Amino acid sequence: MELRQLRYFMEVAEREHVSEAGVNLHVAQSAISRQITNLERELEVDLFEREGRNIKLTQIGRTFYTHTKFAMEAIDNAKKQIDEYLDPERGTIKIGFPTSLSGHLMPSVISAFKDEYPEARFQLRQGSYRYLIDSVKRGDIQVAFIGPVPKNEPDIESHILYSEHILALLPINHPFAEREGVSLNDMKHEPFVSFPDGYVLNKITIDACRQAGFTPAISAEGEDLDAIKGLVSAGIGVTLLPESTFDETTPRMTVKIPLELPEIRRTVGIIKPKKHTLAPSEEVFYSFVKQFFSRLQQFQ
Repeated sequence: MELRQLRYFMEVAEREHVSEAGVNLHVAQSAISRQITNLERELEVDLFEREGRNIKLTQIGRTFYTHTKFAMEAIDNAKKQIDEYLDPERGTIKIGFPTSLSGHLMPSVISAFKDEYPEARFQLRQGSYRYLIDSVKRGDIQVAFIGPVPKNEPDIESHILYSEHILALLPINHPFAEREGVSLNDMKHEPFVSFPDGYVLNKITIDACRQAGFTPAISAEGEDLDAIKGLVSAGIGVTLLPESTFDETTPRMTVKIPLELPEIRRTVGIIKPKKHTLAPSEEVFYSFVKQFFSRLQQFQ
């Protein structure tokens, strides 16, 4: 059984037409027919049944196709790994990231990396805090940005890139809007806008308020940053958000104010699996990110 035979078989199975498969593969129809005949003789089964000009898989042919497709994907992935070892700067990098880091961090890092490695390609996947951690553990995503950086995940290797303040976002007509700073205790009677239960930014808000001695009254929930900011703009309540989520601008009809007591910060970092080896291109990216933020820290 030859790899060429399997590729011919896959193409014919998917197109159900030998001549169309030949055109796509740039191979003569007779060569494809001959190789499939040889494959059927070796397996001692009919993989296809002919219907005029068309050709369809037999029942055992469909079974063989399922396993062959899986095997070919594994072979193609192995070939990709080899290609990246030969030239890791041209590989495809799978990155996970949360909504809260999509506005500033992701564009900045990828743009800087592309300046240095213009042939690199990316597969980006956005997800929740828990989703990103579990995906990295399984190896579905090899590298992910995350905040806060997880502390008790033995299967995860993490690196803190920076830490940032958590700020209060208030409607522009709020009584505290003119202040230079505000304590959480001052807001204990305020309605809060928050992410739903299970979101890490919801946990940060709840934990901070409890640290200040109260449980916040949640008046509304939103599942993304734009929704949260919009609800605050509409005067529905106040919220707590990481500084980087404002991306140097504050939503209209709102004002951001530093928290004085308690001061709240979150770490932001990059994670990778301990049990899976990164592809060379992903290892290059992981190292680049650490160096990129190390240089930024030196200038700050």
